[in-house]
Order: sequence, then structure tokens, then C-alpha cells
Amino acid sequence: METYLQQKISEALLKLGLSEDQIPQIKIETPKDLSHGDAATNIAMVLPKILKKNPRAIAEDLISNLETDPQKIKAVEIAGPGFINFRYTEDYLYDELAEILKSGEHFGRTKENDGIKCLVEFVSANPTGPLTVGHGRNAVLGDTVSRLLEWTGADVQREYYFNNAGRQMRMLGLSVQARYLEELGLDFEFPEGGYEGEYIRDIAKELIEEHGDKLASEKDEKVFKEKAESVIFDDISNTLKRMNIEMDSHFNEHTLYEDGSIDEVVKTLREKDLAYDKDGAVWFKTTEFGKEQDTVLIKSTGEPTYRLPDIAYHANKLDRGYNLCIDVFGADHIDTYPDVLSGIEVLGYDKEKVEVLVYQFVTLVKDGKPFKMSTRKANFVTLEELMDEVGEDVTRFFFLMRSPNTHLEFDVNQAKEASEKNPVFYLQYAHARIQSILRKIDEVADFSDDVDLSVLKHESEITLIKKLIAFPEAISLAVLHREPHRLITYLNELASTFTSFYHDCRIIGEEEALMHARSSLAKATATVLANGLGILGIDAPDRM
Repeated sequence: METYLQQKISEALLKLGLSEDQIPQIKIETPKDLSHGDAATNIAMVLPKILKKNPRAIAEDLISNLETDPQKIKAVEIAGPGFINFRYTEDYLYDELAEILKSGEHFGRTKENDGIKCLVEFVSANPTGPLTVGHGRNAVLGDTVSRLLEWTGADVQREYYFNNAGRQMRMLGLSVQARYLEELGLDFEFPEGGYEGEYIRDIAKELIEEHGDKLASEKDEKVFKEKAESVIFDDISNTLKRMNIEMDSHFNEHTLYEDGSIDEVVKTLREKDLAYDKDGAVWFKTTEFGKEQDTVLIKSTGEPTYRLPDIAYHANKLDRGYNLCIDVFGADHIDTYPDVLSGIEVLGYDKEKVEVLVYQFVTLVKDGKPFKMSTRKANFVTLEELMDEVGEDVTRFFFLMRSPNTHLEFDVNQAKEASEKNPVFYLQYAHARIQSILRKIDEVADFSDDVDLSVLKHESEITLIKKLIAFPEAISLAVLHREPHRLITYLNELASTFTSFYHDCRIIGEEEALMHARSSLAKATATVLANGLGILGIDAPDRM
């Protein structure tokens, strides 16, 4: 319907004398107060400068030139200063409900992002330890945004960017080496600033099982580092799989050094007089892009800052033909990524193809206070431990409940509540409840495939149909704003609307035609709940 109304409004605007280039984006939204109508547009509010009239007069002219199908639209009204509201016919609603039943698990998929080749980079933790709660929000947000994009037609690649070189990895190898020697009862010196988690000792024990004491005389930490990297990456992959996340590709930062990409970036910046040497370091002239100070690209020690390989990495992404690159970053990257965008623009790339999704951090709370679980693997709460505590679906759902722009308090008590007080269980119970109702209906009736949906006349039935057909719009808004919590809000409203319908409209015991239609309406609701939970990466159980 959104596309249909946009087309008809465009045709009316052309009749008013606008050229196609003058027609702005036409937004069609569902009014918060359904008494105002089923769809609304503010198009008349954005045209006064072009048409030299007030919005209400524009709305009146537009309606007089609007030709809509009476089988779809039964009324078009002006509200307030110039909003245009549309009311759907019941026949249109019945047709849309039939389409939900026909489309099933595919209902809600659109082509609005068809043709977009998108790379979503998320998690991207170096293999120095298990994934933490802090990584969890990143992982779930990145994967769910990917799912939303896929549902709207985009070709999405999920990529994990990591660095297995440098000081962090060397320190990891030295830490494992020290624990290896300790476990053998030999003299050891634990490196200052080394990794002290219990997982380091576990890796050392594996090396003893595999090699005994044969590595005791090793002078280089390489073999210890390689073992640690292998074990930790396996651990990270298993954690992600447990969260229903599968990466399509992994990109090693070290390849950017090996293929000369890093040197090429610095060379280009120098050629454009945007990089210079000072105090033994290489600086990027970020003052040319509005910053108060220039930024170090390579420290006086010869070690690059994060910005340099990130610029080269984003150039690599765009060279691979992606026309949309989404980075999922924590709030600590806010000061860094503008320099990266400036860098790729200098290199000649379109920085508008790179989008940065920044999320705020997570605090675990219990009884209103910061909560620390016993941590076997490190001095932080791992994602595995959190899932052990509250479950995979709950963990995933809670990370998505709030806008990425807001700090998230992960309430462990609420997450462990195995009832409808738990927001994820509320939706899962709604789906399971409908499936239970449908099983009971199957016991008392054997319906044919043909159903007369026009017998659905009750206000609660019509309200539920309207909420169901709003599912594609909910997906569209969630993907447009990169905010999966918008879909959760919709699903909660749908579950509540079904509860009202079921309270007002008996199914079993009604005459056959009405029972068949109402059971079909229930089935469509279960379909939309399952599709929505699927996008969120969460199970939709038939029984609970």
C-alpha cells in the first residue's frame, strides 16, 4: 500500500504542475492514533515554498487530483494544518490478510534494498580472549541489522576484522608461555600487562597434553601465540554460533601490511600534502577537515594508530565492489571514525558509502545494582557465562530491546524470569499460545483451503488485521534507522492486539464459517510473530 499511495500522490502532484525533479520524498506512515486513519502523509507540509500556498490548500488541491482505487481506499481526509489521512476498505484488508496466509514464512520480505551489495563488519575482536558481555551487544546488533537488510532485498556479507599481529598478540603468546612453564613446575616470569584469565592456563594445559615438556626450551613465543589464537578463535566462533550468528568472511589486518596497502595510504596522503613528519611521528592533517588538532597516523615508535589500517581496510572494502559498508562500533570509537571517513575521501572514495552504527555500552544489573557473576575464564563476564545464566534467546533479545543510542542495563533478574514478565518469553508465549489454539481447533474442525474472510467484521478483528499488515512497514522503519528495537515494539503491539481479539472474539464454538475465518486470522498472527522473531534471530516455539 505504501508504494501504491506514493505512486498516486506523485501522479496528483504532476497534475498540479510539479516536475518529477520537484517532487520530494513522499513519506507514508501509520498514524499513532488509528482513529485518524490507516495511513497518513505530510507531503502537503513540505511543498509551500514550491507551490506558494499554505499546506491545507495544497492538501485540498492534491486530494481533488488524487485518483485512488475505491476497492482499496474508502476515504481520504485532511487533518490539522494539512496532513492527509487515508482509510482502507475492508475488502483491501481481507485481500491483505489472504496474502499473509498465502506468503507464510516469506511475508514481510520486500525489494526496497534490492541491488545493494552490503558488507556489515561487526564483533572484530582480536583473538586475545573470549567474547565478553561488551562484545555481545555488538554481535547481536550487527547480525540483526544484517538480517533486516536481507529481508528488504540486500545482498549482505557479514565480516569479522581482526589483527593477529602486534604487541597484543605477542603479549598473549608470552602469557601462555609463562603459564606453560608454571604448569610444568619450571621457573617462569609472567609478562607485565599479560593476560591473566584462567583461559590462558587452559591453553597452556592443552599444550602440555600435546607436547609434554618439549616446548620448555623455546625462546620464541610464536608457537604459544599460534596455539592461543587457534583455541580462542574456535571459542569465539562457537560463542557466535550459540548466539545464532555465522560470519561469512574474516579479514586479517596484517594482510594490509603485506600487500602494501598501508604504505600506499601514507604515500597518497603525502602527495596531497595531508600527511607530514613531526617529532618522529607521521601526522594526518585532520585540521583540514574541521578538527582542532592534527592526528597521529604512525607513532614515533613506528607503530601505526588504529586510524591508518582502518583507512586502508575501508578502501579495500570499497574496492571489493560494496556499495554500502556498515561498521558496528562501541561509543569509544566516536572520536576515531570521522578521521577514517576523511581518509577514504582523500583517497578518492565516496565516504557516503560507509555508514557507522555506534552503540552505547552494557551494564549487568541485579536487584538494581551492578552484577558480577563468578568468572571462570577471566576478570570479566564472558558472553558464554551470560548465556549459561539466562539462555541464548534471552541474551540476544535483551541486547536488542533498547535503541543502540541508549545505555543498556541488562537486568539479570528479569532475564531469568521464566514467565510473561520476561519480554522475550511474552512474545514466545504468544506464538506458542496461538499454536495451542490452532491444535485445539484441528481437533474439532476439518476446514477446507477456501476461507471467507469477509465474515470478519468485529472491531477487534479489523484492528488485528490492520496491525498484521503493518509488519512490512515495521521492518522497513527498523532497517531504515538501523534500530531493531523498533521491530520488537511492533511485535509487542501485535501480541497485545491478538490478546484483545481473543478476549473479544471466541473461535471454538462459533458457526463454521466464522470459526474458520478467525482461526485463519490467528494463524496469520502466528506467522507474523514467527517471522519477526526469526529476523531477531530468536526461536518461535510451538509449545512452552
